[in-house]
Amino acid sequence: MKRLASSVCMVIIITCIPRQTTAQPDFSDDLYYYNTVTYEIGGSLGVMNCLTDLGGRKGDGKKFIKDLNLGNTQPAGSIFVSAVYKNALVLRTEATWGIVKASDAVLKDVKESTSGRYERNLSFRSTIFELSLVTEIHPRYFKKYNKNETLPRISPYLLGGLGFFSFNPQAKLNGTLVNLNPLNTEGQGFAEYPDRKVYKLKQINFPLGAGIKYKISELFNFSAECVYRILNTDYLDDVSTTYIDKNLYQKYFNGDMLTQALALHNRQNEISPSHITNPGDIRGNPQKNDAFFSINFKVALIF
Repeated sequence: MKRLASSVCMVIIITCIPRQTTAQPDFSDDLYYYNTVTYEIGGSLGVMNCLTDLGGRKGDGKKFIKDLNLGNTQPAGSIFVSAVYKNALVLRTEATWGIVKASDAVLKDVKESTSGRYERNLSFRSTIFELSLVTEIHPRYFKKYNKNETLPRISPYLLGGLGFFSFNPQAKLNGTLVNLNPLNTEGQGFAEYPDRKVYKLKQINFPLGAGIKYKISELFNFSAECVYRILNTDYLDDVSTTYIDKNLYQKYFNGDMLTQALALHNRQNEISPSHITNPGDIRGNPQKNDAFFSINFKVALIF
């Protein structure tokens, strides 16, 4: 019994003795870790928006975010797992879900300045699913901290990587959402337009962004970030180039497909019944690919 009591006392004494280490300090004043790599698992909530040929702001269409319409902002969320090397480099895999949409109807109040964009009268919405692998770079942790210093709780960072996403542009017709990709609204896949290929609904993208991370405690951190996706397609909104001869649809479609294609490839008559659209008239701008971005607030568990 005395031997057991002595052993317990020895364990308590050893546990309570302060120990000095030369390991890189963590965020508290007293807690130090030898771990070179830690891991995080977490989720985020936020918003998503897009930059496409549709909608925008007054004028002929400005560059980048100058043509962004904030009213199109939609919800987004994600789950992720990260490996963190010395707090400075993070390798993160993330699954993201969101919605993007745009409509020429938002230009109604400024239609005199939009050079026909309002009268084009097109719209779209799409659900986005994305799986990405990105690297975060935290410059504040490139400095070598000694044992008398405490690591900063706040860390701004840059990120970049590779993503794989799916989308499916749709438009409303008589109150029902219709998939636009199968309708070949710009003659994609038609023999008469050999340079217009059917666009794929699953593609690679390139996420780029920045954020700021805050260490809440030894178990949790919080971050806010904005991620912009560079795309290889101009058909996120199903709009890219010029109108085609509507009579071609009778060659390729029948039934409901024919009805939907005729109604959705050109909707200018819904605003101006007397308007005449000729093959080759401008429908979109093929000089610039579309893009989408998200702003997310993340919480992660550290282990």
